[in-house]
Formats: sequence, structure tokens, C-alpha cells
Amino acid sequence: MQPQATQSRNTQSQQPQKNSTKYSAIDCAKNQKKISQNRLEQKCGRILVLSGPSGAGKSTLCTALKESISDMYFSISTTTRTMRDGERDGEHYHFVSEREFIADIEKGEFLEWAQVHNHYYGTSLKPIQKALSQGKLVVFDVDVQGHRSIKEHYGELAKSIFVTTKSKQILRERLEKRQSDSKEHIELRLLHAYNEMQHISQFDYVIINDDIAQAKSAILHIATSLEFLTQEAITDLLMQEWKG
Repeated sequence: MQPQATQSRNTQSQQPQKNSTKYSAIDCAKNQKKISQNRLEQKCGRILVLSGPSGAGKSTLCTALKESISDMYFSISTTTRTMRDGERDGEHYHFVSEREFIADIEKGEFLEWAQVHNHYYGTSLKPIQKALSQGKLVVFDVDVQGHRSIKEHYGELAKSIFVTTKSKQILRERLEKRQSDSKEHIELRLLHAYNEMQHISQFDYVIINDDIAQAKSAILHIATSLEFLTQEAITDLLMQEWKG
């Protein structure tokens, strides 16, 4: 069955699989004590979501994060669109057929998915959970509907940045400079960008990318500060240590 809504985001919760291994209450208690002793010395996983118009500079800022933060996992989206020149499967996107994508939707294997510009885009849950469990910074580059889905799923663990240009004209010039889209496609992107701008107040931070050096500095400051945000799991463990 093919999804009906165009440009609508959907969250899909995976059904938990039964585990044949049984653990006693004593085993659980021992394991929890070991985890508690180590967690205060380990970094907590954190999430940073980037959104904004195509052409605003999100990819450049993501590259700056990759070059500066070693314990980072960049969430790679799965898409049904055609691979562009210079792109590689598994590096820029996971490229799949529409049939494969729809099958994964029905199996609940996406955190979120959307149909944008007649192509499907989605984010798999498994690698995200693995990266968070390893204490990594998980970075997303998604549209505003994807941002909403991630916020709904992860709550305060996910912080977000809206990246934009100062004006529509500056964005137009950047898109034209790419020389990768027709005039009609550029107009479609500008219309989509204007619609995205209506959601800017839903984000934790805004970066106006008119100076790339300043924009890189801003996003690095935001990303590194996330390590020191208060998280419920850590505060609970800290209080246990103080009581002990």
C-alpha cells in the first residue's frame, strides 16, 4: 500500500521483538549497578537537528562539525531520488527503489519519512540508537517536518538549529550558482523555502549564514555545549552518588 500524503512527515515506532534470553532480578540489579558506576564517567549521547532551505549552507556546516568533533555520527537519510554527480551510496544517502522504501515504511523501520518533490526520504532508527548508546553526537540534516518528528520522538534530548540566508534573493543567487536545477525547479525550491521559514520559531537556535566563518564558529559552539546539558539519567545517577 502506497502512502498518500505528499510532503507530510510520519513517525513509525518499531514493534519490540521478543528476546529468548531471560534475566533474573539479581542479574538486572548487578548490571544496573555496573552501569551506574560507569555512566558518570561517560558522555551521554546527544542530538543536534539542522533544518533550513536548500542552498542555505547546511551541508557545509555539517562538514565543519565532522572535521571538528570526533565522536559524531551523521544520520544518513534513505531516498528514492536519483543519485547526483559526485554522490556515493552510503555516504551522502542510502539510495533505494520506491518499492524498497515503501516496504520499510510498512515494517516500521523509519524514525520519520516524507515525500518531497515527488521523492521519498526517511531516517532509519537502528544506527541512531546505536550511536546514542555509544555517547556520540547524532547530527540530522532534515526538513521542518523531520525536525518535528525527531522532537516528538526524543523530546529535550534533541536540540535544533534553523539555518537560513538573510533574504530570498540571496538564496535564489546561491541556487542559480549551483547550475544544477532548472528555473522551474529553483522557483519550486524558493516556494518550499518560504513555507519552511514559517516554522523558524519552533527551533532552539537560528544561524543566518551570510558569513561562513562566523556560521561555522556558531554551530561548533552550539554542538560542544550540548555535552553539558542537564539530562535526567545523569542527574539521577549523580544524586545516587551523593546519597551514597
